[in-house]
Amino acid sequence: MSKTIFIVDDEPSIAKLLTYWVRDKWGYNAKTFANGETMLQKLSENPDLILLDIMMPGISGIDVLKQVKQFNDRLPIILLSAQGRIEVALEALRMGAYDYFPKPIDTQRLEPAIKNAIKTYDLSKEVENLRENMQQAYKFESIISVDGKMQDIFRLMTKVLNSDITVLIHGESGTGKELIARAIHYNGIRKNQPFVVINCASIPRELLESELFGYERGAFTGAHQRKIGKFELAHSGTIFLDEIGELEMTLQAKLLRVIQEKTFERIGGNELLKSDVRIISATNRDLKKAVDMKEFREDLFYRLNSFPITLPPLRTRRSDILVLAAHFLEIFNKKMSKSITGFSKRALRLMYEYDWPGNVRELENTVERSIIMSENQVIDVDDFPAHIRSANDDMKLEGSSPFFQDDVIISFEKIKEEALRHALRVTRGNILSAAKKLKLGRATIYRLLDKYKINQSEFETKN
Repeated sequence: MSKTIFIVDDEPSIAKLLTYWVRDKWGYNAKTFANGETMLQKLSENPDLILLDIMMPGISGIDVLKQVKQFNDRLPIILLSAQGRIEVALEALRMGAYDYFPKPIDTQRLEPAIKNAIKTYDLSKEVENLRENMQQAYKFESIISVDGKMQDIFRLMTKVLNSDITVLIHGESGTGKELIARAIHYNGIRKNQPFVVINCASIPRELLESELFGYERGAFTGAHQRKIGKFELAHSGTIFLDEIGELEMTLQAKLLRVIQEKTFERIGGNELLKSDVRIISATNRDLKKAVDMKEFREDLFYRLNSFPITLPPLRTRRSDILVLAAHFLEIFNKKMSKSITGFSKRALRLMYEYDWPGNVRELENTVERSIIMSENQVIDVDDFPAHIRSANDDMKLEGSSPFFQDDVIISFEKIKEEALRHALRVTRGNILSAAKKLKLGRATIYRLLDKYKINQSEFETKN
């Protein structure tokens, strides 16, 4: 689709000449206007660039420029003037013009200027569309959950959207810590600014400092040019420090300084850079325990943990499992141009009962793989990975357990026996852990083992 350029000049000969070059020579659509007032009435047609004369009767080109920038600050405007004074050019650029050309116009220079201006404008629109899509994707209502614990977390998140308090998100791997961090950012006061992610566990320790703070040319062997670090890239936005518990002690001290003083230096540099950054971090470690073991600085822990959010594992919010599975099925059906209609009853039972040690990420990967593997319209247990199919045998979902047989009334006594068996499977025969999960005393557990003739050792060798 050809781009449209508005040409605004009160001299008919110049407007005609520009139209010839713009439309006939360079292939753009061209619309001409004899004054700024008429052009401003047509701004809703959304041109891709404006060639604007400065000296015109009525409203001047500079005043038109101001009004256009109020309508669309990104729209590129190239000002034209018979007054070739440098102060005119500087004033035009200061007011937001993309470029300035004195008359008579050098068309050999004007063509690449127009091309670059439109390209830059297109890129800015793409960035804006991406930002809007990101904001839409990370709205709270776009996060799939029906579990009460997650709803409580969403309510908690709303308390920090319009502040810069540091947030520490606790949770097992795969629970969605980055998703929550992005939701906080894209629903908060910094949503139009950068969101920069760095995984402290995935970058070698000797490189992590330069990733965080950048370095100057010549700072060390191989530093051939200046590198901008993540804190600098995140200026005015949010930096998400994932797996913060893996940060070594020397970097912990430097991070503490950034939080306290809001300044840092590039490696090998003397310039003190200001840090206007909102910090959100995440960990799957028990950082309080790491503090007690002298593996994590206590002062940094309390700085990062100003507003803690703990994400529950998927096994403790089973009401979300089937909802998320259906959500992922819809996503990957579209992505792969498939038409899988759902899951078999056996598959649904297995997904619901399986503990998902990899949490939401494991569930997502399982659904994606199952769609690839399935040769039918419905995903069945046989389409699941081997380790999940083997869990199916352990949980006896093939009909041997009365819990998964239709139209069967189960006695309370049998429910207690099955609950004990399930707790022992989960804890791999650990009596103390099973007692805690069932909220029973150890003596009661031993009594029930004897009553139901359950052999504890058979669970110790499982998995």
